[in-house]
Amino acid sequence: MSDTNLASLTLESLRDLMQNSGYRVELVNDATANISLLRSSTAGFAFDIRPGNRLAADDKSFVDFTFSAWLNVEGELPLDIVNRWNALRRFGRLQLVPGFLAMTMDVSLIGGVAPNYVRAQVEIWDHLVQALVPYLREELQKITSNKSADVAPAAPDEVPAEAKVA
Repeated sequence: MSDTNLASLTLESLRDLMQNSGYRVELVNDATANISLLRSSTAGFAFDIRPGNRLAADDKSFVDFTFSAWLNVEGELPLDIVNRWNALRRFGRLQLVPGFLAMTMDVSLIGGVAPNYVRAQVEIWDHLVQALVPYLREELQKITSNKSADVAPAAPDEVPAEAKVA
């Protein structure tokens, strides 16, 4: 094991690592949870980085952290779409919470990791976040297409009642 391995991080050291990788990252306080965390974004999609298990000897250092991003859900999002994402992708997981769709990804430093490992995890997260919205659009479009295909076309002289204009 080399001296450059990371066995733990602080919010400041993780912020610096991410900034060195080209991300704009800020340290913020979540008053509701009474914790400090990092906030960033990619492609206009905001996400948080929450510290995980802390070291007993140093309450500012942690050995794992979680990326999390939340989307508001208006209407109903079929659970099949969430489950399909989770089945097709290995690292980030989706969870449907009333009114929200949460995507999370855990990163562990247990045993010590190279700084490049942490950078690679950030890149995986970035890729997942950027893939989420196109995935949702495509899946929801399939549902819309299937519903419109299930409706029998109206005769040329008939206009469905909901399409009538007074």
